[in-house]
Amino acid sequence: MCQETTEAEMMQSLDHIIANFEGVEGALIPVLQSAQNLFGYLPESVLKHISTSMKIPYSEVTGVVSFYSWFSTIPRGRNIIRVCLGTACYVRGGKDVLKALQDQLGIPVGGTTEDREFSLEVGRCFGACGLAPVVMINDDVHQRVKPSKLKEILSSYKESVEVVHS
Repeated sequence: MCQETTEAEMMQSLDHIIANFEGVEGALIPVLQSAQNLFGYLPESVLKHISTSMKIPYSEVTGVVSFYSWFSTIPRGRNIIRVCLGTACYVRGGKDVLKALQDQLGIPVGGTTEDREFSLEVGRCFGACGLAPVVMINDDVHQRVKPSKLKEILSSYKESVEVVHS
């Protein structure tokens, strides 16, 4: 059984990351990306630590985090589900797929399930319009998705996680 990393150890790793970017112009975004990869999201304590350590106003740090959609200040699920709501996907049932996912997972867009298995997001176009409606789970593209198939699709991700941890 592998031992979990403590928050203090992760903060120490964050300090090393920040030190590597000392004096580098435009370092805030790569530091934030590294911090999110390390913690899984960007909690307030981490943002304040980055602000203090890099001598950047806290308002500037939070401004960057809120501007870029790939940063998250809430814990995200192990599996990120993105539903395309670009024109082709929307017209071909993307909104129905999104509603079905919200109902099945019990979370709104931007939410994460209590067990942190899934987070739900929307996108505007994944470049697969001929395959609409499209849902991405992590890096996997699911094409011509129907609400009736979602339970089967989601279970394959839960099962793959359970097999790894057993």
